[in-house]
Amino acid sequence: MSDSFHLSTADLAALGFFLTAWVLHTLAADGMLVSRMSLTRAMNTQREAWMRTMAEREIRIVDTAIMSGLQQGTAFFASSSLIAIGGCFALLGASDQVLTVLSDLPFGATSSRAAFQTKVLGLVLILAFSFFKFGWAYRLFNYCSILIGAVPIPHGEASRNPVTETAVWRAARMNMLAGKHFNSGLRGVFFSIGYLGWFVDPTVFVLSTLLLLAVLVRRQFFSAARQAVLGQPPGPTSGAGKGRSIRPDSQ
Repeated sequence: MSDSFHLSTADLAALGFFLTAWVLHTLAADGMLVSRMSLTRAMNTQREAWMRTMAEREIRIVDTAIMSGLQQGTAFFASSSLIAIGGCFALLGASDQVLTVLSDLPFGATSSRAAFQTKVLGLVLILAFSFFKFGWAYRLFNYCSILIGAVPIPHGEASRNPVTETAVWRAARMNMLAGKHFNSGLRGVFFSIGYLGWFVDPTVFVLSTLLLLAVLVRRQFFSAARQAVLGQPPGPTSGAGKGRSIRPDSQ
């Protein structure tokens, strides 16, 4: 089987480790593998809170501005993925030159032209996956904007009637789905960075994947950003609110 793909057994083992790390991290971030709250799940709670707050506003310029920002960010990453795919095809045309450079690296292993091109095509698949995720997320954010517009304007208790509650649930659910697909595309971009180690050596591929996984796990489960979402503000009797600044400690 390895001969059919022009890859060695070590290459296939490293690729298997890479894909396993990707799947496990996705499951963990979605709350299917560990009980600890991830940053992604915490932000989903805030998305729902946002939609409920939006339903109580008569003027929703702030909400449309936020949706516009989300769509612009998604469009940027979709365009970047397409540019990166074009770069990969340019890389295929310069295979001999790239192999010469890789062979001069201290830890670079000798790789055949066919094996190199197979690895490049794998990178194209990852970036194409990210592009389709970003494209779908952009469309879902657009749908979410429409659903926000369909939420009735509150009048007295109208923001709490069943019709409004259903409209809020639809908008919140669509926003969460859009965020899920955006995160999947962004995760693909991140893992494509770890994938680059494969062009050097299977061992470097495993190490780059481990390093990337450590960074992503920290950001999802142990970062200051997660603490900012889940943390409680200082109480009025703690004395922390008097002249105390709010400072981000790390990423």
